[in-house]
Amino acid sequence: MLAESPTRFGAMPHRAWFLMAIVSLFLAGCDRAMEPQPVRFAPVAEHLFSDGGALTDAWADIDLDGDPDRFVGFNGTPSRLYRNDGIDGFVDIATDVGLTVSRSVRTAAWGDFDGDGDPDLLLGYAGDAPVTALWRNDGDSFSEVSAEAGLRLESGATRQAAWIDFDADGDLDLYLAMRDGPNRLFEQDAGRFTDRAAELGLDDARRSVGAVWFDDGDGWLDVVVANMNGDANGLYLGGVSGFLESADEVIRGGGRSLGDEAEGSVRPCAVDFDTDGDFDLFFANYGSNALLERTQEAWIDRASELGVANPSRYDTCTWADFDHDGSLDLFVNGTVGGGTHYRDWLMRREGGPGFLDVTPTEILERNASHGATWVDFDMDGDLDLSLAGAAEDGTHSLLQNLLRPEFSWHSLQVRVLDEEGRNTRAGAEVRIYAAGGSDLLGTRRVDSGSGYNAQSDLPVHFGVPGGQQVDVEVIVTGGGRRTVTRVDGVDPRMYQGRAIEVRVALH
Repeated sequence: MLAESPTRFGAMPHRAWFLMAIVSLFLAGCDRAMEPQPVRFAPVAEHLFSDGGALTDAWADIDLDGDPDRFVGFNGTPSRLYRNDGIDGFVDIATDVGLTVSRSVRTAAWGDFDGDGDPDLLLGYAGDAPVTALWRNDGDSFSEVSAEAGLRLESGATRQAAWIDFDADGDLDLYLAMRDGPNRLFEQDAGRFTDRAAELGLDDARRSVGAVWFDDGDGWLDVVVANMNGDANGLYLGGVSGFLESADEVIRGGGRSLGDEAEGSVRPCAVDFDTDGDFDLFFANYGSNALLERTQEAWIDRASELGVANPSRYDTCTWADFDHDGSLDLFVNGTVGGGTHYRDWLMRREGGPGFLDVTPTEILERNASHGATWVDFDMDGDLDLSLAGAAEDGTHSLLQNLLRPEFSWHSLQVRVLDEEGRNTRAGAEVRIYAAGGSDLLGTRRVDSGSGYNAQSDLPVHFGVPGGQQVDVEVIVTGGGRRTVTRVDGVDPRMYQGRAIEVRVALH
């Protein structure tokens, strides 16, 4: 185990790169695992990530050094900005870079709004005015610029934020789900933002806490809004004249009861769980969860038959192939309230249609709630689990995935950028195929909202059983068009410790 540096807040276990290279050379020809791999996670820098009251958890490579850094917002105690220094651990640099926030942070979202190549940070606060802040990343410091950008709100309760280029003009716009009033959609024009939600049909006034954007295949971005306290969910379909709400009753309910103040949807996830190339929807609920399979005829709730309904009270969902067997697995964390911590679930798919509970003790004992993110913090190829715990006895834990080294590199991470190398392609689709063929191995979406209260700017991740070569397809959608870019013959061994970058023009 590596010794901690006395000049840093904490150090993390890290697999030495030379050892990984040697292992990879010996095992380059390994076939896919024949049996499910053990589920093993280990906490990282527990003393550093021990404080509870964490409401938001958002990751991005703030210093452009190739590994993800971490912002954590708390319920009234100073926020943290942890710079990831690789083998030397994490350093809290919030004060050093001027990101001094002691308010209750209910929303956090990274996005390169100014198009200068590094991620900026949108925050939403509870309590007194102002309730939003936009922190511009200036390289070695952050500046608060919400007023000049038109994003300073004096009142309201923000929850989910999503940076998304809904108008396909090449820059990032901002969507805000509001807990206490109409939702907001801010269109950007050269650094200035104007709320166009009402004129475009997105000013949903129900009690919204979650949102996710995706394309149903027609070239227009759509948005699913998760609403609480018995309010119906909304699916807003994009088109030439704006957005129209779908009347689909399956989505409106999202697996739980309508009209019941005790039930509601918290976090929607768009996921191709059945690997058929289109996006299905999962709702983490107060009530039974829903897994809505998209078919040509209708949305069909498969949660009960696949074993993921699990009636309870949940805050977030996040999907990943954490064991690199080629199928997507599901993590759902329970909320904390009324003195009760509702249990968390790590549900693995092991070849059959359904999911099995494989939740390890290391997750169950963490008192997680509100935030959960799969992130390869140590850049060893497999995904680790970052958790936020809102309760006083919670934590903002980071759990390292201890997948065996000979399987951890059976993966590929894809970073989708615009033609100038900027991260303005949120909502893009990424598919991988077996090299030279039409066998679809997986579909992912460039993140525009990864968890309750939070959003991260991370590459998309695929498990690639056997480490086989793949063809990568990226689709950028908007304005009724779907622009396709392909990179064929990609060898995952060439991208160990880093993501492949695919630059995509709009049209």
